[in-house]
Amino acid sequence: MHSQKKLKAAIVGSGNIGTDLMIKIMRHGRHLEVAAMVGIDPASDGLARAARLGVATTHEGVEGLARLPVFDEIDFVFDATSASAHVANDAFLRSLKPRIRLVDLTPAAIGPYCVPVVNVEEHREQLNVNMVTCGGQATIPMVAAVSRVSKVHYAEIIASIASKSAGPGTRANIDEFTETTSKAIEVIGGAAKGKAIIIMNPAEPPLMMRDTVFVLSEAADPAEVEASIVEMAAAVQAYVPGYRLKQRVQFDVIPESAQLHIPGHGLFSGLKTSIFLEVEGAAHYLPAYAGNLDIMTSAALAAAERMAQSLKNARGDQA
Repeated sequence: MHSQKKLKAAIVGSGNIGTDLMIKIMRHGRHLEVAAMVGIDPASDGLARAARLGVATTHEGVEGLARLPVFDEIDFVFDATSASAHVANDAFLRSLKPRIRLVDLTPAAIGPYCVPVVNVEEHREQLNVNMVTCGGQATIPMVAAVSRVSKVHYAEIIASIASKSAGPGTRANIDEFTETTSKAIEVIGGAAKGKAIIIMNPAEPPLMMRDTVFVLSEAADPAEVEASIVEMAAAVQAYVPGYRLKQRVQFDVIPESAQLHIPGHGLFSGLKTSIFLEVEGAAHYLPAYAGNLDIMTSAALAAAERMAQSLKNARGDQA
């Protein structure tokens, strides 16, 4: 009889993202369960909460994780630290368990970029996948939706998040955010050129995450493009319920007589598509306005669940 036992996962990073992810796995994990929570601050709320929930904890980083009795049973590690820390964490963990699966919630991008609704099937066997950024998870599906209808020459995204939702990790990774997101817009979204901008809004009360996507593509039927976008938005909502189009998609036809200049690309005429998004968090641990953090944890869980299902199938377990 096939086993339906869940695979064990550890979360490295006991801050807001790691703690929210722990709660999501506990509530929604079908193939995964949380076996350990790892931090570096013994007084962190995340470690205290994990301990109350019966999860093994350590405040001694990945070295402490390796000393926990449960480490031998762990197949997946979610890294919610920083880009620089992830490089060291990956090297250390892989030296002990070469086949361990890492799901990277930092912009380190050691492994391939993964946006579940677009390309998780391509990467379900990978040992390290990168979840890009919050802005990337929200906007790249929209660029990909246009790309599957018409060739995209340029895509620009502006992610606006509440300043209160940007912790020290997010602030330390601003440069990596723009670089990683811009590259992923091209690699996953299919744009010839991508650009990403992040705005941390200090407004009080804090504003919900908003994203604007501008796509310049070859001429196409706007109705077909809009249908593709609406279908993609529904697919993202399957794992991020608070993800939604804020208003109807807007289109502008750019004639040859009024061509735009795209830096590094040249003159453009064709279809300009403007997409306006809002992401409301599920408020499992984080405030509802922190949709930027919620979409990262939701996407990481969606990717890891598919990877875990694939690993169980490979081992002969029941999916």
